[in-house]
Amino acid sequence: MPTRSRTKKAKSTARKKAAPKAAALSALRAIDSGKSGKSKVKTAGAAPLTQLGSAAAPAASPEEAMLETAPNPQAGETYVARFTAPEFTSLCPVTGQPDFAHLVIDYVPGKHIVESKSLKLFLTSFRNHGAFHEDCTVYIAKRIIDAAKPKWLRIAGYWYPRGGIPIDVFYQTGEPPKGVWLPDPGVAPYRGRG
Repeated sequence: MPTRSRTKKAKSTARKKAAPKAAALSALRAIDSGKSGKSKVKTAGAAPLTQLGSAAAPAASPEEAMLETAPNPQAGETYVARFTAPEFTSLCPVTGQPDFAHLVIDYVPGKHIVESKSLKLFLTSFRNHGAFHEDCTVYIAKRIIDAAKPKWLRIAGYWYPRGGIPIDVFYQTGEPPKGVWLPDPGVAPYRGRG
């Protein structure tokens, strides 16, 4: 049986380990009690963050998935934020077979940034969703645009072969803002084993 001093020491160690995570979360948000009795994370000028820092399961479909945003900490600057999802999966709407893609999402934030955990859960919701490559790629872009209202966005969907043909899908909202540094997506076209 542990002594009281050992128990106190274990609790102290656990608090020290949790402190950096708690400090980082509290720097971004304040706790606000929701009507359900569950605490929700709230950011100034944005809807509460319900997924960050909480256990959250992927939605049953992309339409049900919630994309959350946070205030842009560098709203006065023009910069590019990039999300890369090298293991994106969805289903063929005809055969039900899995499709795989490497997605690269670049955007220039406006007043809000996309909260990355909610983006991961949103992308995961496609795993049981049947749609063509073009539909998945453009739908993802439009959902991000609706949620975060970026100054500019582009998405590159590098899809692995289906029926022997790789399909790459590219979408952007227009010309990037003047002076923004825009790196190459960094994904080579599919070459097979050649």
